[in-house]
Amino acid sequence: MITLEQCRAARALLDWSREQLAESSRVSLRTIIDFERRAREPRFLTLDALRRALEAGGVEFIPENGGGAGVRLRKGGPRGDPDASIHVENLTSENDE
Repeated sequence: MITLEQCRAARALLDWSREQLAESSRVSLRTIIDFERRAREPRFLTLDALRRALEAGGVEFIPENGGGAGVRLRKGGPRGDPDASIHVENLTSENDE
């Protein structure tokens, strides 16, 4: 499963627009916008497509383990910073594109 905060954080790490995520995941732009704005919860298969696209882009999803769910770039990820990570509790709606 992927949360809206993880989705936004992963896009930020990859420097992807919502349009880029829509193209990569083959999920409609409207669905991504609605999901990230809490307007609706996509189906499981849609969330899975978003997650797979973001993982293919170079992020890893960090499960809830007492420290909060999050995302980080895989070592050698596309932005080249192996230690880059965002914890979703630090991502606010101000970061919306």
